[in-house]
Order: sequence, then C-alpha cells, then structure tokens
Amino acid sequence: MRRPILAGNWKMNKTTADAVDFVRSIRRGLNNVKDVDRVLCPPFTALAPLKEILSATEIGLGAQNMYWEEKGAYTGEVSPLM
Repeated sequence: MRRPILAGNWKMNKTTADAVDFVRSIRRGLNNVKDVDRVLCPPFTALAPLKEILSATEIGLGAQNMYWEEKGAYTGEVSPLM
C-alpha cells in the first residue's frame, strides 16, 4: 500500500519573508503529523531559506516547477541546477 502524501503549494502567494514566517509557524505541528509524507512546495524564490528551516525536520521540500534543460537561453525559466 502506498504511503499518503500531504503537500502544500502556495502558487504565487507569499513573499520570501512571508514564506519563512509561515513555515516557522507550522513546522512543529506539521512535523508531528505521522503516517504521511509531508512536502512543502514554495515558489523558487523561497526554496533556499526554507531548505535551511526544514533541514532538521522530516518535512520534504519540493519545487513548483522546473525547466528540463540544465542551462541555456531560456528567459524566465528555472533549471534543476539553479
């Protein structure tokens, strides 16, 4: 049987500062949720600071979108290497 996933994706809402405050306010409660995989998927701009905040938890971090090329002249895209 597959393990359920609880994922949060807030689209184009929250600045980086808002995202940091939000995750700090929910991480303890969310980390205590058991028997499901928990993943937060913020906008690209918040990935780095949230990685730090979630590093000592069992909460995963995911991206909302990613372009398939590693680099190149793709205006507005975000690569997996970035």
